[in-house]
Amino acid sequence: MTTTQETEQQKATLQWGIVGTGPISDNVVADLSTISGAVIRGVHSRDAAKASAFAEKVGGAFSTDNYEELLADGRIDVVYIATPFATHYPLTRQALLAGKHVLVEKPMAMTAAEVAELFQLAGQRNLFLMEGMWMKFNPAFVRLREEIAAGRIGEPRSVRAMFGMPFPQDDGSRWDVKRSGSTLLDQGIYPVTLAHSILGEPESIYAAGTVRSDGLDLAEHFTLEYSGGRFAHGAASTQEFADTSGSVSGTKGWIVLPGPFWATTNLRIHADNWQTIVHNPEPVELACEGNGYVPMLRAVSEAIRIGLTEHPLHTAADTIAVFRTLDRIRSAVETGEVNRGKDEE
Repeated sequence: MTTTQETEQQKATLQWGIVGTGPISDNVVADLSTISGAVIRGVHSRDAAKASAFAEKVGGAFSTDNYEELLADGRIDVVYIATPFATHYPLTRQALLAGKHVLVEKPMAMTAAEVAELFQLAGQRNLFLMEGMWMKFNPAFVRLREEIAAGRIGEPRSVRAMFGMPFPQDDGSRWDVKRSGSTLLDQGIYPVTLAHSILGEPESIYAAGTVRSDGLDLAEHFTLEYSGGRFAHGAASTQEFADTSGSVSGTKGWIVLPGPFWATTNLRIHADNWQTIVHNPEPVELACEGNGYVPMLRAVSEAIRIGLTEHPLHTAADTIAVFRTLDRIRSAVETGEVNRGKDEE
């Protein structure tokens, strides 16, 4: 092999550090193993035994309970962070300062200000940064956007999406407000992201919910309002079930994303003629690659290889805008007041 060929091979190979060893990391690493040129170099957990067991399962990776040690490894190009999400901001910031590209699980941080700061830092250091919003890369979501762009349902006028499940109350971080407790950030981020992807950032927000005495939000429902009467209805809950399908409706029809809408591989298109709209919608069935993370991981890998600092399907501006809306929903839930547009605040 010539020196040039060796250099090209090195460029094509991305070595990953995995931070966090929970179920999400399990699924992501399984999918990452199918991506050409992806190598898992190191694994970090605060629990050394968990890090060691995870690295052994992966094979060929070192393990450590010292985050600085992982970041100091010059072979690691990209860090994937899947820890309790109250830690996402400091861990991402530390990785960027160490010169690593970062893919961090949603939510990227706790507030829009934190998200904006992280993207500013990544841009200054010419590093790739993205929130792991896998929904936006899934084939069904991409097809949804394509059908809407082609005018299949006319002008989009409304979005509906909910994510409600009565999760068991254990000692997990979901129930710990200091680690990552927030139903809005954990589940509500999906319907908000869907609404933003179709209608953009809302002008006014109506929201209400249930907040525990320590500040942990357990449930919320919200209406995002846009110019011309357009709107989005969303909800999230850890207390009860809420229909996990989603839909986008327009002037010529609507498209349903069967539940769970954020991970579906199917669509039902109600468009074109009365029979198809009302009685027999067109089914669209798409393949699922691995656990569903493959399209996102492939896209991230390609973006890093060509020198991008963000991905066009989930940009810095997109992410910050979603977090502005999440901040406003949280404020409305906590105060019980309508959150108007910026000009009225």
